[in-house]
Amino acid sequence: MFTLDTFISLLIGYLLGSIPFGLLITKAAGTQDIRTIGSQNIGATNVLRTGRKGLAAATLICDALKGTVAILIAAHWGEAPAMAAAFGAFAGHIFPVWLKFKGGKGVATFLGCLLGLYWPAAIVFIVVWLAVAKITKYSSAAALAASVAAPAAFIATGQEAQGSLALILTAMIFYTHRANIGRLLAGSESKIGQRS
Repeated sequence: MFTLDTFISLLIGYLLGSIPFGLLITKAAGTQDIRTIGSQNIGATNVLRTGRKGLAAATLICDALKGTVAILIAAHWGEAPAMAAAFGAFAGHIFPVWLKFKGGKGVATFLGCLLGLYWPAAIVFIVVWLAVAKITKYSSAAALAASVAAPAAFIATGQEAQGSLALILTAMIFYTHRANIGRLLAGSESKIGQRS
């Protein structure tokens, strides 16, 4: 049932998720507008293309934490509100109202949501991401593989509701990476750390 608590949690999640940390952090550091380089999105991978690893790390942490924080706030009302907050944070990152609904690709926020919902799934995500990134040198390939592994971690442990949510978020990650998938297939995808 979609209760008031669930709606409020969804809204809190969206508002937190829509904070464009990548843009704010790079502007505060005096770098160029990251929306004019690389993939033109506000996520950590694109921030890394500025050559500023510290800024990319800060963006990654902040983008992840907005998912985790939203869930922790909503968890006081129960599991359904927590899941609503997770979806809201993820959607807010991808479609931020402040940037005309043009945001990031959702990977860091997805990880933050996993941390808030079920940390072992976040560990699975990280391990798969690191393994695929090491082998392929492609952040997008690592993100796609890890996002598939995470729902499996929920389902394997009998958490079907959260697993279903993770599957929805994974489908959205594939949507936001549709251009990356095309470049991977064409062999023209940028590798990790490649400057714009």
